[in-house]
Amino acid sequence: MGGDNRRVMVTGALGQIGSELVPHLQLLYGTQNVLATDIKEPSGSYSSSYERLDVLNVAELRGLVKGYDIDVVYHLAAILSATGEMRPDLAWDVNINGFRNVLEMARESLIDKIFHPSSIAAFGTETPRLNTPQDTVLTPRTIYGVTKVTGELLGKYFFEKFGVDVRGIRLPGVISNVAPPGGGTTDYAVEIFYEAIERGSYECFLRPDTTLPMIYMPDCLKAFQDLMDAPSETLKHRTSYNLSSLSFNPAELAAEIMKHKPEFTITYKPDFRQEIADSWPMSIDDSCARAEWGWSPDYDLGAMVDDMCFVLAARHESGKI
Repeated sequence: MGGDNRRVMVTGALGQIGSELVPHLQLLYGTQNVLATDIKEPSGSYSSSYERLDVLNVAELRGLVKGYDIDVVYHLAAILSATGEMRPDLAWDVNINGFRNVLEMARESLIDKIFHPSSIAAFGTETPRLNTPQDTVLTPRTIYGVTKVTGELLGKYFFEKFGVDVRGIRLPGVISNVAPPGGGTTDYAVEIFYEAIERGSYECFLRPDTTLPMIYMPDCLKAFQDLMDAPSETLKHRTSYNLSSLSFNPAELAAEIMKHKPEFTITYKPDFRQEIADSWPMSIDDSCARAEWGWSPDYDLGAMVDDMCFVLAARHESGKI
């Protein structure tokens, strides 16, 4: 496997990250070499080869991996934090057993490389919240976080025991101008832009001072690719890289949006997601990612808000949101 000839499958391709990762991979490897899968059916036309897949169905998974001669899997299928608290049984099943099924495909030498994202949800209240270290105590307070810690360890085990090349990043909140929010605690940072443009106001489910780490989607995709392209021998933390880009709170984000829409107003009504957010880091030490595979973000808060407002305002004017 190598270069532009690799065959790539994305699970959870209709989610927030998958919606932008698929076209990104198409540009890199060619549309014909990217297979998008999800448990749902896409609405309207879809720009890539698409197959419905339940990642808990081993026979379906193996059939697609063999049928499409897949080399690399970006395994994004997961139940996110807020949704997971309402359905912990489903979150464990999808997030752990689904991942293990993909790992087994690699152990059988059917695929060569796996990307499996972890999350800042892997941290907990005992973790230092400022400049959170790479190697630190992991005591998550959500089932989503528990599955992410388990996934990090499971990936590491399959690498050390069976030589499976699995890589992962502890993602902060991801901000996208393409896909709608998908049930995460950091999703206010996406919702706020849609509400600002459509209604001019937003009621936030977190306190105004709730600082959390975030990343803009172009930087997120860049990080995925930089890690996946890195020589295997340089990677020491393979499945659990801290990743930092932006850290801000709702009040700071609202102030940036007001530079574009001075009439915008925000109110606050914290709900159960506030407790989740309070167990997560405020800022991240990503020095290992920078040292081991050259990570460096392109967007700061101002540049991210500029781009989000420009893209969504144009889409709103054209009637597409």
